[in-house]
Amino acid sequence: MITKFKPGVSVRTHRVVAASVWSAVGIMLLVRGSLFLHGVQQLWLVLPAIAIGSVKSVFMLDKAARKNLGRLNTKQDGACLGGVYSFKMWGLIVLMIFFGWMLRTSSAPRELVGVVYAAIGWALFFSSRLLWKNLAG
Repeated sequence: MITKFKPGVSVRTHRVVAASVWSAVGIMLLVRGSLFLHGVQQLWLVLPAIAIGSVKSVFMLDKAARKNLGRLNTKQDGACLGGVYSFKMWGLIVLMIFFGWMLRTSSAPRELVGVVYAAIGWALFFSSRLLWKNLAG
């Protein structure tokens, strides 16, 4: 009976969703970080944030993207859409949302908040290239 309501989708849909989420969340965080920095007249800090994010992307998130792709490539059509990420990754997503909220509502300098948001946003967006590339070929 439960399988009747399972949002089963194709492997291609899983790949599109994974790439879209990484790109959309990355852009949202990059924009939000830029707005924090603009608000304190420190928009130039976006440049070092992008440099930091590039390092994070290449040395950390690219590995996670490849691992996620490997897992998605073993799926068959009809698998649940929620399976786009592993349980461990879903837990990490919840933790990252929580820590983002904690940082945003803390008394940390807005420059720091802006740089962290922009760096993580750029890292996610930049690493999404691997997910899009896999989708194309």
